[in-house]
Amino acid sequence: MKVEASRRWILGVALVLASIPTMARATPSTQIWIPSTDIQKFGVFHLNTDIYARPTQSAVLWLGPTVGVLPWEKIQAEVGFDLIFQNVRALDEHPLYFHGKLATPEDSMFKWSPAIAVGMYNIGIKPGLTTQNLAYGLVARTLPYLGRFSVGYFYGNEAVVVDENGNPANHGFLASWDRTMTEISDKLWLCVDYQGSRSTLGAVNFGFSWAFTPSFSVLVGWDHYIYGSNFKLKDTFTIQLDINVDPFH
Repeated sequence: MKVEASRRWILGVALVLASIPTMARATPSTQIWIPSTDIQKFGVFHLNTDIYARPTQSAVLWLGPTVGVLPWEKIQAEVGFDLIFQNVRALDEHPLYFHGKLATPEDSMFKWSPAIAVGMYNIGIKPGLTTQNLAYGLVARTLPYLGRFSVGYFYGNEAVVVDENGNPANHGFLASWDRTMTEISDKLWLCVDYQGSRSTLGAVNFGFSWAFTPSFSVLVGWDHYIYGSNFKLKDTFTIQLDINVDPFH
């Protein structure tokens, strides 16, 4: 898919999604690149369209739904799937990936207890090709004035998540900082996140989002792939559209 065609297609998807009536407040279940301890509320559908674009290379498209599936306050869960188009024929013939998460929010166990999340993502359907099967655990805590700090670890399929020489690079640290900039506007959110790996997953990401409505936000960011030069990958500019739909309210 050519870059210009990709952009036209993405714009069409964005316009369609923006026309859907929404009510629930947006709760992202990722940061910029890595998972977060956030989770979708029960019965709320989250629709995302993520674009990763390089100036001289084709864009990567990442879109799909996530839905909250547990009605409890202290134990929550979400499941969903993504369609990922990477402009690599072998991969794009199998674009379907699944994900799921189980989490408990901050203060749910005792005062000042951290949020905790465990889950999996990039669960592909083509063995040996798309089955990254990334499992992770995260803890996060929001500190007054400073924002939220998250740390964790991930582990994936060593046959698929590899370095430039084909050696396993299937595990590493996850970390992030994020904060709603209430001094400027409660619609403005800033984030930096990190994933450690000598594979194409290894990245440092910077971005901000603006909530145009309580249920529609746009994130803009920059993705630096730590070992990207080993794979002839340039850094990307990302735009992520996030919409929540609550069909029961």
